[in-house]
Amino acid sequence: MFIQTENTPNPSTVKFIPGVAVMSSGVAEFVTPQEALQSPLAERIFGIQGVQGVFFGSDFVSVTKADGVDWSSIKGPILSAVMQHFTMGEPLFRGEQAAAANDDLLDEISKQIKELIEKRVRPAVAMDGGDIVFDKFERGIVYLKMRGACSGCPSSTVTLKNGVENMLRHYVPEVLEVRQTME
Repeated sequence: MFIQTENTPNPSTVKFIPGVAVMSSGVAEFVTPQEALQSPLAERIFGIQGVQGVFFGSDFVSVTKADGVDWSSIKGPILSAVMQHFTMGEPLFRGEQAAAANDDLLDEISKQIKELIEKRVRPAVAMDGGDIVFDKFERGIVYLKMRGACSGCPSSTVTLKNGVENMLRHYVPEVLEVRQTME
């Protein structure tokens, strides 16, 4: 198995591409070792000193390192962990995954915003090893969660304001502003 790596716009995050499907649908993010216990792969990666976050996309795993940690010291062990997981055919998750959000509870404007994000924004940011997820729409303001390489990325504010906000305002006149939801 050959695993490719790609740098992302976030210098703290590298994208690992195993050449096989990672998530059949949706995405998953782990920002603490406790959250990583849900996944044998995430737990194995978090076991590497200096790992601060793990993100699963459709065909990639993004890993975020802690400040002060050099990629040269952890990239090899991460590659080994990813390779071991996929060559052994281990399940990605333990138990059942969390259920997807119920779109029936969203109003029509929120559904339109969410659909635009799903079709136009998420595929683009996935190429950089990250994800942007709709959180809520209140009083003209769209709140989005930045995950994977997008979380903490120096260019994420520019992406939100110049890219996502302009696009949403064009298609949905009710949108006045886009803000990042802080977790």
